[in-house]
Amino acid sequence: MVSPRPAVQALPAYRPGRNPADLAREIGVDRAVKLASNEVAFPPLPAVVQAVAAAAAETNRYPDNGAVVLTAALARRYGVEPAQIATGGGAVTLCQELAQAYTEPGTSIAFAWRSFEMYPLLAQVAGARAVQVPLVPGREGGPADTHDLDGLLAAIDDTTRLVFVCNPNNPTGTAVRRAELERFLDAVPPTTLVVLDEAYREFVTDPDVPDGIELMRGRPNVAVLRTFSKAWGLAGLRVGYLVAEDPAVAEAVRKTHVPFSVSMLAQAAAVAALTSEDEVRRRCAAVAAERERLTSALRERGLDVADSQANFVWLPVGEQAAELAGALEARAVITRPFAGEGVRVTVGAPEEDDAFLAALDAVRDGRRDGAPFR
Repeated sequence: MVSPRPAVQALPAYRPGRNPADLAREIGVDRAVKLASNEVAFPPLPAVVQAVAAAAAETNRYPDNGAVVLTAALARRYGVEPAQIATGGGAVTLCQELAQAYTEPGTSIAFAWRSFEMYPLLAQVAGARAVQVPLVPGREGGPADTHDLDGLLAAIDDTTRLVFVCNPNNPTGTAVRRAELERFLDAVPPTTLVVLDEAYREFVTDPDVPDGIELMRGRPNVAVLRTFSKAWGLAGLRVGYLVAEDPAVAEAVRKTHVPFSVSMLAQAAAVAALTSEDEVRRRCAAVAAERERLTSALRERGLDVADSQANFVWLPVGEQAAELAGALEARAVITRPFAGEGVRVTVGAPEEDDAFLAALDAVRDGRRDGAPFR
């Protein structure tokens, strides 16, 4: 019998957020609310719809493997050379390509934990060692929810080829500030590539949370990941990009790129989205305002919710995570539990968040011991 590598056999299956239509049918309601996958609640940008419709007439042809038009648009936007950019099927694909380009058995990848759930899986597939550095409390007396950059620096050794810093962090929503991140980047050995994973950058409102592309400049061992899946509303089309100070980093990623993996429709949509930046900014401002409303409502209910810089909030309910998420799902609200740690809740449209808060109140009222989730 033919078998995959043991490392692959041991991989857990990725579990995406449930389909709300499936849940609605299962529990017998008209509609379920999905707040599990950090999608934006807004419809696709009008310019994107037009561009996709036009590109659809040419889908009998392969897409541009180099994404030349999109790469040029991104290069102009960030004031870099096209050679410093690589595109991929979402930022997660670029993470995988980075692991393939820079690691092998005997090397390691370091990252905070908990953070983006794909990081340890990427190390496992590459045969590299995953070095997980526990989060620390971001405020006195609070839960462990923030990067420990000193601990991450101490974890780097001669085998460390990649360090991922997810900022804002997924799933906790916290972010590290400029001074501490600059100190960290300056102390990392030049043989280790630091990847600033900024999938949620557009939702940041704290002026002290730095733009990674600014910090990248002048640091050849720093690269930045961004995506069109979140703020730009292209989750269903899958397109992300890497910007590197050293063009050799982008070149290495392009060498591990799966040919034609950024579709023609995705490229056209991303280029069109970039022409709608003013509308995207307005949408992000609306998400940030709704995030503040949701955070306040949760704190009023006694939950210890940190200030989030992303389009989701984190409920650090520990061992109650699975119970809470299951009870919410029974009331037609889908969230994302992380067993033993907490529940991540996407900031949705106001009516979706109201449905979540009503379900949360019903769950709390229905608990046998009457105790709130904390």
